[in-house]
Amino acid sequence: MSAGLPLFHLYGDPPDDQAFDFMHVETIASRSSLHDWLIRAHRHRNLFQILVVERGGGEMTFEASIRPFEAPCAIIVAPNVAHGFRFDANVTDGYVISFSEDVASVLGQKSGDTISRLKALAAEPIFTLNPARGSRLETLCEDLHQEMLLARDNYRLAMRALLALIAIEVGRQSASRARTGAVTLAPADTTVDTLQRLVEDNFRKERQIGFYASALAMTADRLNDHVKRAAGVTAGHLIRQRVLTEAKRELVFTGRPIHEIAYELGFADPSHFARFFRKQTGMSPQDFRAQQLA
Repeated sequence: MSAGLPLFHLYGDPPDDQAFDFMHVETIASRSSLHDWLIRAHRHRNLFQILVVERGGGEMTFEASIRPFEAPCAIIVAPNVAHGFRFDANVTDGYVISFSEDVASVLGQKSGDTISRLKALAAEPIFTLNPARGSRLETLCEDLHQEMLLARDNYRLAMRALLALIAIEVGRQSASRARTGAVTLAPADTTVDTLQRLVEDNFRKERQIGFYASALAMTADRLNDHVKRAAGVTAGHLIRQRVLTEAKRELVFTGRPIHEIAYELGFADPSHFARFFRKQTGMSPQDFRAQQLA
């Protein structure tokens, strides 16, 4: 984990790697107002989040970029993504819905490609809600919040049903983005998902396609062909992008010397890391850090 990028269960709470069947909903104001409306960059290991912003706006830290947003909008955050928020103080509100990946998997089984849409949306996490349909989403979020607070008989079943409806509604409202080409709602692919989990666990030590192909009982060529058909990029690209994402996190969210970052990411020496970074971004690690911190 990056030394400067905290890992939380919910913001401010210690990580819970054993979390299972976890669902939680709270208002944006209830937590952010306690932190001067600033949620510093962090990540969650196994939680999806959906933010429904009903009023106000602000800026989102999304990996190494800053994205402005304003109501009405929804924001989708996938597990392990670096994110944070600076909300417009005292005017921003809405709901933050958090749920563990096992709950997300059940939603996918029960509602077609809903979870695939959420994952696709998370690549470009902010999208404007249709005001004509926004009230329906707000009502579903309010009902979910009440179910959790009142904890009546069968409330967890009711919460799961409402969460499925919220995910479906978000997916429906994203359809116009898909038609304009802003996001591709391709069905999830089991091999790609498994590869991404393997990469997440091993990218600091293993960047060779052969390692991942062997773990998946495939040849390197077959793995590359499969990933290219399913995801539109090669397996090598996925591996390099994960290394690059971590490099950017380290450069932006920590003050560690660049040579330490290079060795932490498994590069033989800092010059090798610098060549890799420049090839992927067009600039040196030093220039990228300076640009982001300017």
